[in-house]
Amino acid sequence: MRLQGLHHITMITADAQRNVEFYADVLGLRLVKKTVNFDQPEAYHLYFGDEHGAPGSILTWFEFPGATPGRPGAGAIHRIELSVGSEDSLGFWEQRLGAHDYPAAREEASLRFAD
Repeated sequence: MRLQGLHHITMITADAQRNVEFYADVLGLRLVKKTVNFDQPEAYHLYFGDEHGAPGSILTWFEFPGATPGRPGAGAIHRIELSVGSEDSLGFWEQRLGAHDYPAAREEASLRFAD
């Protein structure tokens, strides 16, 4: 078997509305689909990505209200990287995040922030 890429990454959020406000309204990702977790229909399943929902562009979240924030550790994904049009646009994103009360730290050719 040869792995050729990822279809999507799924995470957990404690607050679906806040998740949409950040990823769609602040970062500008498209909310491609809103459905439920088929194993637990009371939980939302939110899909964000490009306008086509293309494999490799999708980030999804299950909502579990009141979920405790995760802690980085062995075997866990605790950072994802999103690409931008150019390194010059990092200043724009730093200002945009700050204007929405999300502090960002500029690093060499990148911008680090937490959602």
